[in-house]
Amino acid sequence: MKSAWPEGLKKTKTRERVLDVLEQEKCPLSALEICARIGGEGAVWPSTVYRTLEQFEKNGVVNRLTVMGSDTAVYELNRFCHKHYAVCMSCHKIVPMENCPMEAFTPRVQDDGFQVVGHNVEVYGYCAGCACNKSEGK
Repeated sequence: MKSAWPEGLKKTKTRERVLDVLEQEKCPLSALEICARIGGEGAVWPSTVYRTLEQFEKNGVVNRLTVMGSDTAVYELNRFCHKHYAVCMSCHKIVPMENCPMEAFTPRVQDDGFQVVGHNVEVYGYCAGCACNKSEGK
């Protein structure tokens, strides 16, 4: 399903391509992964994709995530829904979680007037492929 073009952003071929890639993905991608998916004829420079993602983030089109233990930022289309991810410590695969582990959690904050407005949760472990390889001693 193709989204309406984001308001306030000039429509360019590169921006259209980046948006197309993000619309098709269910998991966050790095700028280099986005470049690879665009690929083919009329490939784009990574620096152009980084600038595009920066503009998209500034305008609320994408969410930028940094996974603990990684210097690489990943991006996903802002679908305005609540999400968390499990991250493989071996291959760095990012898998969406089906539930929010914080649903029943009420944080106790020393500041009585502190208002919690959001949270970020990452779960770490090994994906099925990497867990299988570890158990086989590879």
